[in-house]
Order: sequence, then C-alpha cells, then structure tokens
Amino acid sequence: MHDRFRRFAQAVSHVAGSGPAFGLAVGIVIVWMVSGPLFGFSNTWQLAINTGTTIVTFLMVFLIQNTQNRDATALHLKLDELLRGMKGARTGLVGLEDLSDEELKKLHGEFEELAKQRGFSTDGDDGHLEADSENGHHQRGREHRSPA
Repeated sequence: MHDRFRRFAQAVSHVAGSGPAFGLAVGIVIVWMVSGPLFGFSNTWQLAINTGTTIVTFLMVFLIQNTQNRDATALHLKLDELLRGMKGARTGLVGLEDLSDEELKKLHGEFEELAKQRGFSTDGDDGHLEADSENGHHQRGREHRSPA
C-alpha cells in the first residue's frame, strides 16, 4: 500500500508541477470568471470554485508533504553518507534532524563560535557567514565578486 501511494504521489506531483497543469488551472479560473454573468454571480457559482479549490488544496497538501518528506529523507541520507566518508568529520552530526530545538540552537552557537575563530562573522539573522577579510574570498552562502 505504501509503495503504491508513493508512486501515485510522485506521479501526481510531477504532473501537478508541470506547465500544462498550471495552464489548465488558469483556464479553469478564466472559464469560471467568464461564466459569472451567465450564472448571475450567484452563490452557487461562487461555491463551485470555492469547493473545487478547497478539495484540490486539501488533497495536494498530503501529496506535497509526502514528496517533501521523501526528498528530505534522501537528502539527509546523502549528507550522512558524506559525513561518514569524510576523514575528520564529526560523525555525531549524523541524524541531526532528530535533535530537539534546544540542542540545535546549542550546536548552531558552537558553529558560530567556530566561524568567528576562523575569521568569519555572521551576517544578520539569516545564518550566512561572511569573511572578515577585505577581499571576501572566503565568503560562504552568497556569491561575491571583486570589482573588475
């Protein structure tokens, strides 16, 4: 059952995220808008689009969440494999996504301190690090180019 749902969710996500699907949705909205005068902009006319969009949104939430969960799990496994394979990497970071918010905040503080020790400073609340050096060659998180 799980495998059938996974395959169904992937297929629907692929189709729903396509240009033709977006075009179809826009077309439905245009047809609905144009039909307004035919139905006298009645409550039934409004209810039709509201009900349709609510049902589609409700179902898509589950499909999107399934796809995101699978993608996140695959990404975590790939990163875990890289951590295990790198000499000197802290393998204690494997499974980091299972830590509590407090534990993640503490670890974030440790990385900020490590960054400061290596000449980086935090750039606001977005977590990006930026080199304190004048040339900025050691920036991470943002592209930096020197003026030509």
